[in-house]
Amino acid sequence: MRPTTSNEIRKAFLDYFNELNHEVVPSAPLPQRDNPTLLFTNAGMNQFVDVFLGKEKRPYSRATTAQKVMRVQGKQNDLENVGPSARHHTFFEMLGNFSFGDYFKREAIDYAWTFLTGVMKLEPERLFATVYTDDDEAAELWERYLPTDRILRFGKKDNFWAMGDVGPCGPCSEVHYYSGDMQDITPAGVNNDDYPNYVEVWNLVFMQFDAQPDGTLIPLPRPSVDTGMGMERLVRVIQGVESNYDTDLFVPAMNRIQQLLGDSDAQRAEQYVGYRVIADHGRAATFLIADGVQPGNTGAGYVLRMIIRRAARFGRKVGFHAPFLGQVAEVYIEQMGEAYPELRLRRDLILHTLQREEERFNRTLDSGLLHLDQILDDLHSRGETVVPGDLAFNLYATHGLPLELTRDEALEQHGMAVDEEGYNAAREAHALASGSGAFAGYEVGQSIYGDMLLSLVSTGRLDESGVDYDPYTGASLQTTVLGLISDGKRVEVVRVGQPVEIVTTATPFYVESGGEVSDTGRVTNTFGGEVEVRDVRRPVAGLIVHSGVVVAGEIKEGEVVTLEVDRERRADIRRNHTATHLLHRELRAHLGKHVAQAGSLVAPDRLRFDFTHDQALGREALGRIEAAINRAVLANYPVNIAYMGQKEAIAAGAMALFGEKYGDIVRTVTVADPTPGKESLPYSFELCGGLHVGETGEIGLFRFVTEEAVGAGVRRVEAVTGRGAYEFVTDRLNLLDRLASKLNTPVVELENRLETLLEHDRSQERELDAANRRLARGQFDVLLGGVMKVRDVTVLAAKVEAQSVERLREMTDWFRDREKSGVVVLGMISDGKPVIVASVTDDLIARGVKAGNIVREVAGIVGGSGGGRPNLAQAGGHHPEKLGDALAAVAGLVEAALN
Repeated sequence: MRPTTSNEIRKAFLDYFNELNHEVVPSAPLPQRDNPTLLFTNAGMNQFVDVFLGKEKRPYSRATTAQKVMRVQGKQNDLENVGPSARHHTFFEMLGNFSFGDYFKREAIDYAWTFLTGVMKLEPERLFATVYTDDDEAAELWERYLPTDRILRFGKKDNFWAMGDVGPCGPCSEVHYYSGDMQDITPAGVNNDDYPNYVEVWNLVFMQFDAQPDGTLIPLPRPSVDTGMGMERLVRVIQGVESNYDTDLFVPAMNRIQQLLGDSDAQRAEQYVGYRVIADHGRAATFLIADGVQPGNTGAGYVLRMIIRRAARFGRKVGFHAPFLGQVAEVYIEQMGEAYPELRLRRDLILHTLQREEERFNRTLDSGLLHLDQILDDLHSRGETVVPGDLAFNLYATHGLPLELTRDEALEQHGMAVDEEGYNAAREAHALASGSGAFAGYEVGQSIYGDMLLSLVSTGRLDESGVDYDPYTGASLQTTVLGLISDGKRVEVVRVGQPVEIVTTATPFYVESGGEVSDTGRVTNTFGGEVEVRDVRRPVAGLIVHSGVVVAGEIKEGEVVTLEVDRERRADIRRNHTATHLLHRELRAHLGKHVAQAGSLVAPDRLRFDFTHDQALGREALGRIEAAINRAVLANYPVNIAYMGQKEAIAAGAMALFGEKYGDIVRTVTVADPTPGKESLPYSFELCGGLHVGETGEIGLFRFVTEEAVGAGVRRVEAVTGRGAYEFVTDRLNLLDRLASKLNTPVVELENRLETLLEHDRSQERELDAANRRLARGQFDVLLGGVMKVRDVTVLAAKVEAQSVERLREMTDWFRDREKSGVVVLGMISDGKPVIVASVTDDLIARGVKAGNIVREVAGIVGGSGGGRPNLAQAGGHHPEKLGDALAAVAGLVEAALN
């Protein structure tokens, strides 16, 4: 029976290739960490790049995936077509099968044909195959299934595939399906946008080359296969509909939109673009948040914010006035949660993030669109056809309108374009001014490590799995030096004072990962040579280097050395790492299931933990969480390490970190709760490759140090444990002892004593303020003798001795209370600089006398600036010696202002 629903089709594909000995590999996360030129995974083969290049070896040579993909960047940006187009999306699924030097063209073509015609039951007479211009081998293989008039040749544009400008690439063969009337079938429709009934279903890439930055193509060590079949297109073909949005991948979400709006079918059809954008963007946002992306102003965070806001803007157009995307997300969580468990696991976070971002955008959308409308109308009235890039960026920086939204509005309202180069230039200038950086590039000089690894493997000094890495079973190890690097060059010996990077056969040193810092320690030999290891890195997969300085003797390549980890420092790190697991658990227990780890640092002296939450934690909330963590510490729960299948661990409830890549076998850390009745419900259960204590009691004590915001919807706490907590508490207690000694009171009475002193101080301040006020009042009464008349207006301009600007303003109030019509300008010297306050009664404002105008003029005389309201204004300056001249000018300014 032919699979018909999207969930059945996805499962049928994976099952088919699994039966052909392909490992079913889980989808990689959407955010890309391995390739700095990509924001998101944009192809199924992204997670296998190093395998194709021969840099990484997997326990399988065949794989199949249903890969989550985003294309909103660079040449593969489909955003503008989403909505009007029946087949474009920001997020989609890519079904693929891969061969890593196992099978090649024949099997790839055979497998594809059998799946499409045998499993999916597609009519062979409706299929076309395309091959690269000179790929005779692929053409001959297709002739076993198709007549030659349905085997077409195309050039590099259509039939040569590359992930980017560099990396794996090769000729490809595409399978196209014709869905129209058979009497109209023609080869001319293939790869021709004028013939909508022809759909490219599958692309079989024969990976033969590694493209270099200079354009040369280097043959790959083993020719491989990378295929990609768009899930949405296949489902469209199987379900026999004209648009991807008419498949069961989108119809349930669009039905929910219609239900929420109360639209008729005719209204839904009329507003199909808005419905499609909301359905597509809602799905993309749901998956991005599930993979750990939070709305932000750069990188992946910007893309998420942009698509949420673009969906919200189209939501306004179709009739929504309150947040709605969470209800759309619920459809996808239910519909796709079995295939992608992270959706159900992070449901609360997804809904919370969407609600918060929509609410934030709704607060600024009306004013932002109003400003945009004014700009567009003004440009259009002047005959302009392009919105300047700096204006577009200012709309984003000030009102939160993404470039894509401005571009949509400009096109829809007036057929205008946006200067995107100018926008990017303005954004770069803003980034430089604010100190934010661009994406980091590849590490300079990285090739020396790749060369060393290839040399060691090819000569048999290191097996293909690389350096034997085991930081878990001990802190010291005898091993052999395989290579030395100093000042960027390979050397055979290093001596005292030289910087060095040491590669050994095996290492017990932990390499920084998952927020936990690397171990430090030393490398010694039997001849007195010693290297102080200050860092440990993995510059390329399979190679670990110990970076440091030679502090004694010399170290030579080929000799036996002892690697010794700093045990005390490692113990501190262990305490802090296990404490982050306890912290994560208690944050979710106290704040809600939307809390998820968004970053961490596990160092010997402290731990730092970033998590998704949009409100500050007060001292009371922190106190409750801290107390709960310390109860878990005192309970001395056992901490167990176990290895299991990734799918098994996730199904059992293990928490996985956002954006982390996990293998098929994962390491789990369980903090057990042996309390009777709770044995089957662990206190904490996470996937983690870090170092941990054996029992929570080893943590000793947990204490928060700081709590702050680090971005929209992300909070950060820092804490100390063990020795760090002891030192922190000891310092605080010693401080209390010193303060108690200075105040000659017991520590237990210190708070009362301080309150008494503070109240006495406040009382003294009140008395002093009253005395100063009496002095100022007396000074003011004397000043009244110096009032002058300008026409019929009472004017007072004088220098006074006041203790503060507030007192100066109060003196002008006294003048207004006494004189029902008049102008007062008072000046003082504060911290060596002139300060001026002007006040004008309301009746004179109507006659043209305004305080703001007066202070601006007198401020110029003292070398400063000022302004304010018509009845009260303030100015400052830099030339105290000219204060008298400024005050002397007041009468003339009043005279000139009077109507």
